[in-house]
Amino acid sequence: MSDLVSRVAAHIKARFLAESSGHDWHHIHRVRELARRIAEQEGADPEIAELGALVHDIADWKFHDGDDSIGPRQAAALLTREGAAPEVIAAVVDIVATISYKGAGVATPMRTLEGQCVQDADRLDAIGAIGIARCFAYGGHAGRLMHDPDEPPVLHQSAAAYKASKGASLNHFHEKLFLLKERMNTATGRALAEPRHRFMEQFVAQFLAEWEGRG
Repeated sequence: MSDLVSRVAAHIKARFLAESSGHDWHHIHRVRELARRIAEQEGADPEIAELGALVHDIADWKFHDGDDSIGPRQAAALLTREGAAPEVIAAVVDIVATISYKGAGVATPMRTLEGQCVQDADRLDAIGAIGIARCFAYGGHAGRLMHDPDEPPVLHQSAAAYKASKGASLNHFHEKLFLLKERMNTATGRALAEPRHRFMEQFVAQFLAEWEGRG
C-alpha cells in the first residue's frame, strides 16, 4: 500500500466510520478490497482502483439533493491536498463522476478498466446478504416503507426519475439490485455476482411468502 493510499484511507475512515445509512467506512473498505482484488485479476492499476474505491462515496448525490458534481470536486480537493499527481487525480475523479447507477434505462459506462473494477466492486457490495442489509438500512434512513404491495416497482428511464423515486425498499430489488448482475463489467465481477444474485432471489421469495402468510 502506498503512502498516498494510506493517507486517503485514514481521512475517509475518520469521516465515515459512524455513518449509518449503509454508506459507512465498512462499505467503503469492502469496496476497496473488492476493487483491488478485481484489479489484480483483470490487469488494472490496483492503486488507481483502490483510490477510486476509497473516495467513490465521498459526497454521494443521495445525500446532496441529487447533485452529482459535489463528489468529484471533493475527491479532487482531497487528492490534491494529499499530493497526488495530476494524472492520478484525473483518473480517480473520472471514476467518482461516472460510477453511480442512475436507473434501469440509463447506461453508465466506465471509461477505464480501473473504473470498471471499482464500479463492479461497488455493485457487488449492493447485492447479496450485505446488499440486502444495506438496502433496508438506507430505506429506514430515508423514511421508506419496507414494502407496499399496492406500489409496483418502476424501471426508471432517466436519471432524474430515478433520483426522484421514493419507493419502498423491496421495490429497489426490481429497480436496481436484480439488474446489477448483468451490468458487471469484468469477468471477475460477473463470477462474484452470481451467488449473491441467487441469494437475493431466495430472500425476496421468502420475504413475500412471509408477508403473505405463506412462509
